[in-house]
Amino acid sequence: MAQLKLLWQEYGAKNYPISSYLITSGLLKAGVLRKNLYLTPPEYEFSDLGKIPVGALEFARFNDVQEPLLLKKLLKLELALKHAEYKNAPDLAYRFTDLKLYRAQLQRILSYSLYFLEIETNIGILYKIGVTQRPVVKRVAEIKIDLLAHYSSVAIRVLGTWEHRGNVELYFKHRYQGFNYPIGSLTEYFKFNAEDTKMVLHDLQQMQPKILSQDEIDILEENSSWEEIAV
Repeated sequence: MAQLKLLWQEYGAKNYPISSYLITSGLLKAGVLRKNLYLTPPEYEFSDLGKIPVGALEFARFNDVQEPLLLKKLLKLELALKHAEYKNAPDLAYRFTDLKLYRAQLQRILSYSLYFLEIETNIGILYKIGVTQRPVVKRVAEIKIDLLAHYSSVAIRVLGTWEHRGNVELYFKHRYQGFNYPIGSLTEYFKFNAEDTKMVLHDLQQMQPKILSQDEIDILEENSSWEEIAV
């Protein structure tokens, strides 16, 4: 991770090609770098996957990269369970538990809506990212109560909501960690200037509406035959 950050600072962020002598087999195996064959001689550059750890990938591309990986892991766990069931393997119960826990994680991601708020206080403007399973208006009312313990006046405006995008919250906090503005124990607040706010909102608005696959619908609705397996 340290090597990846250094490569980003010295090369990726400056859009410089990365020479092959700087590349390790581990970075290539992880898929975080790719060879650019259009350069002479061919050199390396960051892949979309490699931009995620350094917070450099925009949200639309983040979803394009992460969502197939989430479903790939789901398929891997399902196949492992079927194999264990077919073989009547001693670790069948563990395989079942692994899959059940992972489906619960995916269900949480899919059941949450992402929201982005602009908050005007008596001493300035703040922004908040968060997720909720309830109507955003109810969450906003709670947030206002929390903030009135720190400010004499609070007015909140919802700048956007995105259904089934619970996976984006942590990456938002990573991508914009330099703007984080903790308020006591409250950690999901940020301070942006006007230009930064436009950039962040544009970044969020580039996300397409989430269209659920049949597997995701089954997870969200808890429809599955594998839960009938006796272990």
